[in-house]
Amino acid sequence: MLPAAASFKKQGANRGAVASFLVSTPESGIDSIAITYALLDPILTVVRPISAFITGISAGILENLFTYRDHKIERIPAQPTVSLQSSILPLSQSVSPQPEIKRVSKLQEGFRYAVDDIWGDIVFWFFAGLLVAGFITVFIPDDLSRLVLGGGLVSMLSMLIVGMPVYICATASTPIAAALLLKGASPGAVLVFLLAGPATNLTSLSVLISILGKAGTIRYLLVIAFSTILLGLGVDQLYSWFDISAQAVVQEVRETIPDWLKQTSAAIVVVLSLYHVWKWLKGDPSSASTNCVSPFPVKQMIKKDPPDRSRNH
Repeated sequence: MLPAAASFKKQGANRGAVASFLVSTPESGIDSIAITYALLDPILTVVRPISAFITGISAGILENLFTYRDHKIERIPAQPTVSLQSSILPLSQSVSPQPEIKRVSKLQEGFRYAVDDIWGDIVFWFFAGLLVAGFITVFIPDDLSRLVLGGGLVSMLSMLIVGMPVYICATASTPIAAALLLKGASPGAVLVFLLAGPATNLTSLSVLISILGKAGTIRYLLVIAFSTILLGLGVDQLYSWFDISAQAVVQEVRETIPDWLKQTSAAIVVVLSLYHVWKWLKGDPSSASTNCVSPFPVKQMIKKDPPDRSRNH
């Protein structure tokens, strides 16, 4: 994420756009939304991406209010144009159209992407989150969780203090949030953790300063703090208005799923996870998550062969 944000800035993106990207990207994603639906309740599944969008837009607008006038747009050199007439080939030399990809191959490619790429990227973080969630479930008393995280401004500040310094991705934070929810934490406090945890951490502050500057980084952190607290208080009020218990909803969903489906799904997840662990131990580079950033404009670097000095002798 950080290399991509730095690349966008070099390509001419203003600081507001970069700040929005830095906030919204780690807070939500297709994988984290799916896991949220599986481990939490439907309301938080919908509220989480909406809150990430609101937080990202707020960070971008605030940053542009201070830095948009100072932003300098870098002009991209014009590329040589090619006349339309010269680019049209005769009918005999035209490239034959590619055959349409069959539906079966599309389904196979989609299945491979879901099992190999997406699950391979999140499997280690997901089980790390499950491990932390297990410790929370066993060692944190229910009374302490309800007292500190039961709702209100103190609960939001507590989750903000816990979530902001620690590096945790959106996928790993979801099982931890589910454990806190079952322990009696309010949905608003859980939402603060889900938003503030992935968006901030101490290790990335130096990179954020280099991208947004010191003042921009302070504004970035303040927007995340204030917006997540306000959104958390609003979510608690929403559950209170409709008289919904998030803890009861999570427990009811667990009870409605048949045991055979639970065991079969768990076995499939374990087999797929062991497959990626085996690939990682074998040293397969495709098992590690990678972030590819493509420079723009693309410059073709022509590597010249070194001169043959033997000819001079």
